[in-house]
Amino acid sequence: MGAPGLHIRIPGLTIGTWPVLGGFALDIAGGQTTVLLGSSGSGKSSLLRLVAGLLPMPAGASLSATDSGPVQGRLAWMAQQDLLLPWLSLLRNVALGDTLRGRQPDLDRARAMVAAVGLAGREDALPAQLSGGMRQRAALARTLMEDRPFVLMDEPFSAVDAPTRHRLQDLSARLLAGRTVLLVTHDPLEALRLADRILVLGGAPAVPQDIAVPAGATPRPAHDPAVLTAQAALLEHLAAAEAA
Repeated sequence: MGAPGLHIRIPGLTIGTWPVLGGFALDIAGGQTTVLLGSSGSGKSSLLRLVAGLLPMPAGASLSATDSGPVQGRLAWMAQQDLLLPWLSLLRNVALGDTLRGRQPDLDRARAMVAAVGLAGREDALPAQLSGGMRQRAALARTLMEDRPFVLMDEPFSAVDAPTRHRLQDLSARLLAGRTVLLVTHDPLEALRLADRILVLGGAPAVPQDIAVPAGATPRPAHDPAVLTAQAALLEHLAAAEAA
């Protein structure tokens, strides 16, 4: 059975005196990657944090899974920073979730996750001994170690160089296939490579708008003419939304 989807209903979100999100209802398909784009301050990360339970739901809002199971407790989070603990080895960082819950870490499974992201042989390395790309791969391995149906990703590849970002996109598309992924990015090409669905947050306050994605399985080739054409159109859409 595939990963469940999400039903999200937001009547609006105000932080302080600032109306961040307008009212909308959103259905997120299970087993697919939905990408959120928008200008800085448009509410992308706020929406992700609402789903994660890191922000309190406003009055009248609701969040539910399509299989009627709970959402909280079935989420994994991958942030822009790798958040590796500098005094722990790569392997122990990957297994950190079990440690924090007071469980005996499954180190055999952690080794398998390390191998899956191409870091076999570096299990004993400290984070300071790893490149930025390796650290983000370790963060991805830690996310996979959680084995959750819902994966929330807040600009997880924006801190690395473009070639490394490209490789990480390929890796995440392969390893997260079948999960329900909600990804925030500022990168239109990243969105077009990875998304089954693209939503642009625009307006004041912002609401999500669907943007067409090219046909084909993810990760789509960056050199695909359809992807390049869609990238130009998406850039123009984002520029117009920011200027409005």
